[in-house]
Amino acid sequence: MGMHFDFTDMRLLTHIAEMHSLTAGAERACLSLPAASSRLKRFEESLGLKLFHRTAQGLTLTPAGDVVLRYSREVNQKLERMCGELHQFVRGIKGTLRLQANTIATTDFIPAILPAFLATHPDVDVDLRERLSPDIVRAVCDGAADIGIVAGDVRAEELEVIPYRDDRLVVVTSPDHELNDAGEIDYVRTLKYDQVCLHEGSAISTFLAQVANESHRTLRTRIRVGNFEAACRIIEANVAIGIVPESSARRYEKSMRIRISRLSDPWSLRKMSICVRSIDQLPSFARDLIDMMLDDLAMATDA
Repeated sequence: MGMHFDFTDMRLLTHIAEMHSLTAGAERACLSLPAASSRLKRFEESLGLKLFHRTAQGLTLTPAGDVVLRYSREVNQKLERMCGELHQFVRGIKGTLRLQANTIATTDFIPAILPAFLATHPDVDVDLRERLSPDIVRAVCDGAADIGIVAGDVRAEELEVIPYRDDRLVVVTSPDHELNDAGEIDYVRTLKYDQVCLHEGSAISTFLAQVANESHRTLRTRIRVGNFEAACRIIEANVAIGIVPESSARRYEKSMRIRISRLSDPWSLRKMSICVRSIDQLPSFARDLIDMMLDDLAMATDA
């Protein structure tokens, strides 16, 4: 069987598999839909194998497609590493850094670092996605992400793990709310009140809903907003309470009439870690981002 492998085809397959859609995969691969469809068809014909099941819900990988995806990710990772190494010699070589992180990291810590990183790496694009920590570990293990930032007690034995930051989830209320002087409160107790939550796809909203469900309670969502600043403004008006990272709450406490109480639940303390498959095998620009994250942490600690 005369198998033919093309880097563009392998990247396209990876994008389609991750998006479960030919249209979305083509867009991420910067190809027109007809071109992507034609490439996928020729790729399958050259292998003599079907790589996707086509269903009403989208495209899912066949067992053969799973094998191709695994090796495609490894090849793409090595190409990114090569681009990173060549970047110091040749301008114009594009690289993509795939970063997955929990809600606190994506809202409070990473945005402060990315502008400087992008300015010093003009030929590197960043694909930042917010995910739950177990999903992040899985993505890094599978090669779907270069760097992950996870929180809490997650199993990552197959990865290299670097301690990063600590943060805590806290209860934020209006000064006029009856919980305003709670001091420390159990999360289950907060579930009797209306709450402001982040959008439904956010990792922290998914996590808090899971905790409520495990306690056989319902999370009473009064409104969903896009960020913690908007959440605190809603809370300030005393129409709902919210669970917010302490780093965010302390920042907004300076300009808003809000009160902060600690959660007594052990999971409220979020010990964050950076995880990668191998530091040495990362592209140089990915290692640069990790260095910038740790430098930023050192500066915050000194302050």
